[in-house]
Amino acid sequence: MSTQSNLKQLSFLDRFLTLWIFLAMILGIIIGNIVPNMDQKLDALSYGTTNIPLAVGLILMMYPPLTKVQFSKIPNILSKPKLLLVSFFITWIVGPFLMFLLAVFFLREHSEYMTGLIIIGLAPCIAMVIVWNELADGNRELVAGLVGINSLLQVFFFSSYAYFYLEIVLPFVGIDGLHLDVSMLEIAQTVGVYLGIPFVCAVLSRTWLIRQKGEEWFTRTFIPFVSPITLISLLFTIVVMFSLKGKMMLSIPMDVLTIAVPLIIYFAVMFVLMFFVSKKMGASYSDTAALSFTASGNNFELAIAVSIGVFGIHSGEAFAGVVGPLVEVPALILLVKFAQFWRKKWTTNP
Repeated sequence: MSTQSNLKQLSFLDRFLTLWIFLAMILGIIIGNIVPNMDQKLDALSYGTTNIPLAVGLILMMYPPLTKVQFSKIPNILSKPKLLLVSFFITWIVGPFLMFLLAVFFLREHSEYMTGLIIIGLAPCIAMVIVWNELADGNRELVAGLVGINSLLQVFFFSSYAYFYLEIVLPFVGIDGLHLDVSMLEIAQTVGVYLGIPFVCAVLSRTWLIRQKGEEWFTRTFIPFVSPITLISLLFTIVVMFSLKGKMMLSIPMDVLTIAVPLIIYFAVMFVLMFFVSKKMGASYSDTAALSFTASGNNFELAIAVSIGVFGIHSGEAFAGVVGPLVEVPALILLVKFAQFWRKKWTTNP
């Protein structure tokens, strides 16, 4: 297949991405409801708390954007210390506190869902953010650097954050505290699967292919060839997610809506806050997009794994974790459109 046809294919997918997303969601729900025991069949394809089809979809989804990252430029993000400090403050201080407030306000009468939402808010995204940033044409090196740093912070501080919010802060709002025992090793394993595998594959393939074929061949031939894999894998992952929980969404739609409302508010507030703070600080569009998607997304894979491990696969906490990415996909697609709209109006540092 020629480079030109690959570029046309990517352009075609990209041009109608929102339509494909919603069609994939509908297809997943239909499959989940008409195929007997579809949820059980997909659950059976799991190793521990990792669902293999979802893991494959996420890994393939992140591989092409990571191959485009010029890893030698990642240290350059340290040349923008003020922007990084603001990013980490909004991502790690404002984000978890905002999710905590939304969970308590909207889900106080649904304690399991409330706890699940609080757990979701404790760690920023390390997977899908790479895809959203790619679709919005954000700074790949910056987002790769932020994702790497956030991954390490999750390994070291997730358990402390869980202790702080669930055992110390909850009693301050009149709710009994909860104990959540999660080891650094468990978190590291989740980070390793969803970030480590595609990262290592991208670094090795980029290094080896450039050495063998040259950088021009890599840029003009290999990148256009693998780029459509991101969007195809995204659609595959959406179909799997919605097939896995298709019956659930139709059987208790009000519960899904109850959890979705605070999540939508969270995504919108975090993205818009980071977007306009970055713009106010004079950041370029590409930097602003990378910072905003990093701030607004959450590590649902880790939240789901933790909720299943601590509360059980059929718990309300795990249910909230699963609803998370089902809401995130359409919400972040709309934020990609929002970013693209504002890019056209960008007046400085385009």
